[in-house]
Amino acid sequence: MLKRIAIITAAAAAPLFAAAPAHAQNAVQNGVLIIYGNDKCPTNKNGEEIVVCQRLDEGERFRIPKNIRDTTPTTPQKGEAWAVRSQDALTSGNFGTGSCSTVGVGGQTGCFVQRATAARAERRAMKKAETELPLP
Repeated sequence: MLKRIAIITAAAAAPLFAAAPAHAQNAVQNGVLIIYGNDKCPTNKNGEEIVVCQRLDEGERFRIPKNIRDTTPTTPQKGEAWAVRSQDALTSGNFGTGSCSTVGVGGQTGCFVQRATAARAERRAMKKAETELPLP
């Protein structure tokens, strides 16, 4: 009995797993159809329908579109060494002089050092990003 139910369920679900044609590349975006390489801009059988097409290079066909590619800088931890990333865990409970905490005397003295170090690292990352341009 259980075997019959499993077979009937599998037979009923089979059409759901059939591969559907991929229409993502031919989807209209903002009223403009994006085509790649030497693809023809589609029209009706008589050639009377006007379709606005934007032609992109063939190399862009399977890439993420430029308007949604990640242009934001990566997380700082991604490009840093493990030792640098673990430094936060080593200094998390510090207090007193040079700690940038509100606990203890002289805690504020470390705040400038931390901000200056962060600004220096950000400046280095910006210079590196300017020199390493992404591939077209």
